Amino acid sequence: MVPRPVRLLLVDDQEVVRQGVSAMLARYAQRIRIVAEAEDAEHGEQLAINLQPDLVLCDVRLGGASGLDLCGRLTTRLPATRVVMLSVYDDPQYLYQALRAGAAGYLLKQVRGADLVNHLERAAAGEIVIDAALAGRVALHAARLESGEFWPGAGMGLTQRESEVLELIVAGLSNRAVAHKLVLGEETVKTHLRGLYRKLEVNDRAGAVTVALREGLFR
Repeated sequence: MVPRPVRLLLVDDQEVVRQGVSAMLARYAQRIRIVAEAEDAEHGEQLAINLQPDLVLCDVRLGGASGLDLCGRLTTRLPATRVVMLSVYDDPQYLYQALRAGAAGYLLKQVRGADLVNHLERAAAGEIVIDAALAGRVALHAARLESGEFWPGAGMGLTQRESEVLELIVAGLSNRAVAHKLVLGEETVKTHLRGLYRKLEVNDRAGAVTVALREGLFR
């Protein structure tokens, strides 16, 4: 008996990416079949609920929304549907965030068609798949984390720069003072703050400081 193809929902806000992935997978239709496409998180979530595909292949960023947040909602609402993130970001911190959100994998957009199909089939079969370009860096990060050679907050998904910004706001510095200290623009500091607020699941500076102190990130 020939196994049925893996049913895939593709969610990406860029049409050129959706077209590219569709073209790559068209050669492997007997193994992977795209059942629908969505360009935003809301539409993607509704399609996933209605169609209940085997897999959702989702970008990390979806316009003004977060693909990681969508991943978390889908893995909660549809435990039988596995979510694989597809991203241009090769930062291991995004991978860690994706895994915490329940993702079954994290692949980079330069992945080749045959490799993409293999990864997706393995994810559908229950494996966690990680792009080979990230695997070595993840191992190195894990080794450094184990030996304590990592920045505060790394285990919570903060990048090194976000950790530096958080340490300074814990010390009471204003955005302008943080920017001066780190030789950054104030808008860049605000961008880092928004990122660390999301990762720490808080809404403001006070919440971020509270988490930092509670977790003993800075001694």
